[in-house]
Amino acid sequence: MTKRYFCLLMACFFSFVGISAQNALYKKYISTYKDMAVEQMKRHGVPASITLAQGLLESGAGQSRLAVKANNHFGIKCGGTWKGPYILANDDAPNERFRVYKSARESYEDHSDFLCSRPRYAFLFDLKKTDYKGWAKGLKKAGYATNPRYADNLIRIIETYELHRYDRGGRGESRRYRHDRNSDEDRNLLDALGLTVRKCNDNYYVVARPGDTYAIISRLMGVSERRLRKYNEVGRDYQLSAGDIVYFEKKKSKASRQLKGTIHTVKAGESLYSISQLYGMRLKTLYKLNDLPADHAVSAGERLLIR
Repeated sequence: MTKRYFCLLMACFFSFVGISAQNALYKKYISTYKDMAVEQMKRHGVPASITLAQGLLESGAGQSRLAVKANNHFGIKCGGTWKGPYILANDDAPNERFRVYKSARESYEDHSDFLCSRPRYAFLFDLKKTDYKGWAKGLKKAGYATNPRYADNLIRIIETYELHRYDRGGRGESRRYRHDRNSDEDRNLLDALGLTVRKCNDNYYVVARPGDTYAIISRLMGVSERRLRKYNEVGRDYQLSAGDIVYFEKKKSKASRQLKGTIHTVKAGESLYSISQLYGMRLKTLYKLNDLPADHAVSAGERLLIR
C-alpha cells in the first residue's frame, strides 16, 4: 500500500467515523424525543417531523450549549414577553438572550406555543401535517431563522432519518423496517467513501479495493470482523484481494430463484468459492448441486449448475 493511498484511506476512515458518530447522536435524539414530538403534534398541530428536525438542527442533537445548559432545544430567544431566566449566547449579534427551561419537555411545549401564538406563523396551520416541505419553507419565509438554507436543511434531516413517518402519529416501526432503513444509511455512507454497494440474492455487498481488509470493512460497516468472515465463509487467516466480494449478512442457502436451471461456465482464475460469492449462495450448496467431492478444483470451461 502506498503512503498516499494509506493517507487517503485513513482520511476516509476518520471522515466516516465522524459521520457515523453524528448518525448515532441523531438516532439517539430521535429515539429520546420522538414520542414528545408526536404528543405536541396531537395537542398543537405542529408536525412531529418538523419539531424533531428543528430540535436536531437547533440543538446539535442535544449537544449544543443552549440544550445542555438551558434545556433550550429550539434556539428561542427571550423576546419582549419572556419573564423567565435566560442565558447569553452569540447568534446574529453578541450576547443575545435565550430562554432557559426547567426541562426538555418544557422547551418542546414552549416551541409549540411559540409557533401557535405568533401571527406570522398562522398560515402554517392551514397546511396538512404531512406537508413537511411546506412547513419547512414556511418557517424560513416567516423568519424563524436567518440561514438561507434553513428549509433545505430541515427537509434533508427529515428525509434522511424518515421523520415524516411520525406525522402519521406513529411511535415506532417494525424490525424489518428498521433493518431496511439502516441498510440504506449504511449504503449511502459507504458510497460516499468510494465503496460501491451492490445487491445480490437479497444481500448487500461491497467489492474490495486494493488495500482493503476485513478489519477495515468491519469498522466501516459497524459489523464485527468475526461475523463478516463467517458470513463470507472464510477463516481468520484469509486476506482480501482487490475484487473480492464481501457480504454484510449470511449468504442464502441457494442462488436466487430467478436463476433456476442456470449453468455457469467457469472462467480462468475462478474457483468454487469465488463462484459462490458471485451468486450470493453458500459454498456447500454449489458442491451439493453438482455432486462434487470435497477436494474438487474447477478448471476453465467446466460447467456448473447454479440452481
